[in-house]
Amino acid sequence: MRFIHHDLGQRTAGEVVEVTLSGSAANVRLMDSTNLSAYRSGRRHQYFGGLAQRSPVHLQIPHSGHWHVTVDMAGLRGQTRASVRILPSALPPLREVPLASIPSLIRPMPDDGLVDDDERRTTVWDVFISYASEDKDTIVRPLAHALQNRGLAVWFDEFELRIGDSLRRRIDHGLANSRFGVVVLSQHFFTKGWPNYELDGLVTKGIDGDQVMLPIWHNISKSEVITFSPSLADKLARNTAMHTVDEIADEIAKVIRSA
Repeated sequence: MRFIHHDLGQRTAGEVVEVTLSGSAANVRLMDSTNLSAYRSGRRHQYFGGLAQRSPVHLQIPHSGHWHVTVDMAGLRGQTRASVRILPSALPPLREVPLASIPSLIRPMPDDGLVDDDERRTTVWDVFISYASEDKDTIVRPLAHALQNRGLAVWFDEFELRIGDSLRRRIDHGLANSRFGVVVLSQHFFTKGWPNYELDGLVTKGIDGDQVMLPIWHNISKSEVITFSPSLADKLARNTAMHTVDEIADEIAKVIRSA
């Protein structure tokens, strides 16, 4: 019987073997050396696996030892090719720096409210969100509502801007009167004018070296952030690839309430 053979060598219990088939369904077997010898001879043998009708196939090494993968078409029509690899082991659990370890993220505000240019009293916002409009539906609006649902006052343009408002004045007012700054970094953000104006305002507040805003990386890598701003890449941040909107909102709310 013709078959494809991959010698995996000495493997450790728990490792995962990925077998990718190209062509027809095939019989995939994971065997130790003793059972491989029996298989070659057409004798009874034990294996892990079976008929694979979908690809890729994932098989876990049951115990440490020398292991092999075979792929054959016994009882089947057609032909197939196969590639085999050991999947990378999982990394240790990520231990992130808590937001509470950066006290400067929360700005102290007066208790008696503020007055804007029209002499109207206004509320101090807990969170100011800076973002590019293309990211509004996917991340920003859900985050703004999640924060609001946790009882926080959120400066988000849909909540605050009205027809006839001066955009720059309202942004400046929101920046000046917010306790916590969030900036959603993305490829869209990097090419925008207003978000970068807001970012400059947040960065200016931290000119003494304190971190006064929380970057949220959205569909970008660290190398892309470094290209945009090397200093920004070193800031404590959260990544939407690793955290849900609710998880980010919970952490922000916890920090603000404990300040």
